[in-house]
Amino acid sequence: MGNAESLPYFLPELLLIAALLAVLVVDLVATARGRTAGEWPGTVALLGAAAALLWTTGLPGLGIRGLLGQAGGTWLFGRMLVLDGFAVFFKLLLGLALLAVVWMSLGSREVRGQPNEGEYFVLLLASGLAMFLMAAAGNLLMAYLALEFVSLTSYALTGFLPHDRRAGEAALKYLIYGGVASGAMIFGMSWLFGLTGTMDYAGIARGVAGLDPASRGALFVALVLVLVGFGYKVAAVPFHMWAPDVYTGAPIPVTAFLAVGSKAAGFAMLLRFFHFGVTATGPDAVLGAVPLVPLVAAISFVTMTLGNLAALSQQNMKRLLAYSSIAHAGYALLAVAVFADAGVEAVLFYLAVYYLMNLGAFWVVMLIANATGREDVDAYRGLAWRAGGAFPAVALAVFLFSLAGLPPLAGFVGKFYVFAAGIQERLYWLVVAGLGNSVVALYYYARVVKAMFLDAPAAGDPPLGFRFGELSPLGVLSAGTLLLGIRFGWLLDQVAIASRLFAG
Repeated sequence: MGNAESLPYFLPELLLIAALLAVLVVDLVATARGRTAGEWPGTVALLGAAAALLWTTGLPGLGIRGLLGQAGGTWLFGRMLVLDGFAVFFKLLLGLALLAVVWMSLGSREVRGQPNEGEYFVLLLASGLAMFLMAAAGNLLMAYLALEFVSLTSYALTGFLPHDRRAGEAALKYLIYGGVASGAMIFGMSWLFGLTGTMDYAGIARGVAGLDPASRGALFVALVLVLVGFGYKVAAVPFHMWAPDVYTGAPIPVTAFLAVGSKAAGFAMLLRFFHFGVTATGPDAVLGAVPLVPLVAAISFVTMTLGNLAALSQQNMKRLLAYSSIAHAGYALLAVAVFADAGVEAVLFYLAVYYLMNLGAFWVVMLIANATGREDVDAYRGLAWRAGGAFPAVALAVFLFSLAGLPPLAGFVGKFYVFAAGIQERLYWLVVAGLGNSVVALYYYARVVKAMFLDAPAAGDPPLGFRFGELSPLGVLSAGTLLLGIRFGWLLDQVAIASRLFAG
């Protein structure tokens, strides 16, 4: 489709653009009149995120569902973006993440009352917009621009807190690591363009399938360099160095958005590029020519192992969840290494349940930080027995045990399908490593649960008071985590539809 014909199918992104411009205008008008904008920027951002999410589902009658059902998808803006079930699935996931993080920000003491609060919500919506573009990118140029768009807004959001040395240091490290990864990625893309003569994913697939054997070495170097950029975005080892410091220094809602939204967008790009781009026309021939499976499998093993071992000694909850997030990227990469439809479906399902349990864990961390001003594990000592702390403690236990992969929670089902995909491709050693790492992870998750339920509160700890609006999202997320551990067939059906990408 041309530009004009593509606009009706680009309305979710246009709504986000309109919302961020509205937030900017509201903030500027309030500043010009010498007053604060109050809750208006956050409210407008929340409404904009909700509108984009609803439009993505097709509720306003746009007809996305009909389009996907009839043709499987379509190209937009001269084959720069693709609209298919895969893109819609990730837009829904990213829209839910954006909506939840805006809601979190409205209740975060780190964000509320800051002099640049309006700018914060503008950057948050802009980052969500860029993630939508990452999920739909069908061209190397668009993929790179979308990834850089997300990175630049993420740097600013990480250093949002003024006069906070920890946030400034985290943003600087994020910028340096991101610049190196982006440079390696675009260098690899230039090699790939030189080899295939096109930036279109479908054209790249055809070009790669027709390469002569003498070009295999160059192809492998190009793919490794591109994988650097994707690995940085999903926090895979050895491109993970930024994650612990950034997760610790950024405001908690930003940390949650990076852990859930940015990681999902990174996997969306990775899957579309490798599974439905490079290997689409001849997966066996390509995988036989270059050792992609051993490479991704090795990265998966190192990522899950380092993430879990490093988390064992962490005393800061944000840093503990940062290393946990690295480990979970390793589990998802196990399914990516399968390079088959079963692996794609396992990754999509895993990211959906990861959204529930990880976002819920960060939500509890924010509530405790608001109430106590602390982020260390000792702040959770006796939480279940303090007035007002029982429900957050139970919810956090559900999320942590789900992250560990215990039944009957959603995390167990997610890991089951990831490991099943690995077994199907005979990656037995990697599946065994994943099971062993899950046992290691249980220790540091259980350590937090022990502190909440088995340790006595510290003397003089005041009662905790939370509003209904702060606890209701926890109820929804924990109920979803429990429900998807028991009734998950409907999500598997949606994942099976989403995994049939349009590559025409």
